[in-house]
Amino acid sequence: MRRLIPLIALASLILLPAACGRLPGGAPASEEIIKQSGEVDADFALYPVTRAFLPTVAHWPATGKQEMLSWIRASHGAKTQIIQPGDTLTLRIWDSSDNSLLTSIEQKAVQLQDVRVAANGSIFMPYVGNVNVLGLTPDLAREELQIELESIVPSAQLQLDMKEGRNNSVDLVSGVAQPGTYPMPNRNYSVMGLISAGGGISANLNNPQIRLVRGRQIYGTSVDKLLNNPQLDSLLRGGDRVFVEEDERYFLSFGATGKEDLHIFSKDEMSAMDAMSVSGGFQDSRADPQGLLILREYSPKAVAPGKRGPRHSRVVFTLDLTTADGLFSARQFQINPGDLLIATESPINDALTISNLIGNFFGVFSRAGVDF
Repeated sequence: MRRLIPLIALASLILLPAACGRLPGGAPASEEIIKQSGEVDADFALYPVTRAFLPTVAHWPATGKQEMLSWIRASHGAKTQIIQPGDTLTLRIWDSSDNSLLTSIEQKAVQLQDVRVAANGSIFMPYVGNVNVLGLTPDLAREELQIELESIVPSAQLQLDMKEGRNNSVDLVSGVAQPGTYPMPNRNYSVMGLISAGGGISANLNNPQIRLVRGRQIYGTSVDKLLNNPQLDSLLRGGDRVFVEEDERYFLSFGATGKEDLHIFSKDEMSAMDAMSVSGGFQDSRADPQGLLILREYSPKAVAPGKRGPRHSRVVFTLDLTTADGLFSARQFQINPGDLLIATESPINDALTISNLIGNFFGVFSRAGVDF
């Protein structure tokens, strides 16, 4: 009888998986998903990712959060400032004549402080009246005002200083060391120049994105694209608002990955291999490298007749990272925002679990003095 007890325990453990299926685990096995895809009433489509399949999926519709924002290419502007409504001018008028209209005998200069450019682009000068300076550079405005002044005070000389108003300033709202309102030093002021003036982009932003708000229009691109393509460094206009923010796109990791979490895109385009790296790779003791799954949901419009897309709105992509084709394909397969990355568990885990249970049982009986 004492010899029979261990044999009964051993037989029970061996028959346990066959009777009850897989042992409980933290992730599915790839065989379970593949088996379900073959059922008649399966509510998803299964696609192995290979070199031959990559051109097909590349033409399928995009999924997840997609911001299709345009961007303004770089151009060249004047290397000086242009006077706009709201700017403030300071006029210093020098006159050495004894009978000056503007100065006294003891005073040879008069200063008109904070003369604001009106909405119609004009300023008021004593004895002269309104003079239009809209769209002129400070040098041209000084010459225009000098001519008007000489008609009443031939000996007068004029100096002009300008302080930029709202129409010659831009707002740097967020994502930099020093956000605020910045005057445009000239009409050749670009987005990167503004970001530099704000102390640079915050280091804690993941794949920072730039948003340029001009009137009612929003333009967008990534900092990475802007840095690598100087032709995208757009010129600013007065009243523009610039935001720098973290990329809002994300994917999820689950199962036998190094980290189960929500992961923000770390660059503009992420491959399946990039996603595995971000999520910590495989857990060596649990994961099945032949069973990397990517779950994605398409819009019902993507499966409409005549559309190039999957045969079902719910799709499971499988990658085998034990083959060269699988590894290369994983580097080219693009992750979409909202994708779920699953590292499946290796079936050998069940065998190892059973082996450990058997060893524990034998150890218990051995300590109890049972003779095998």
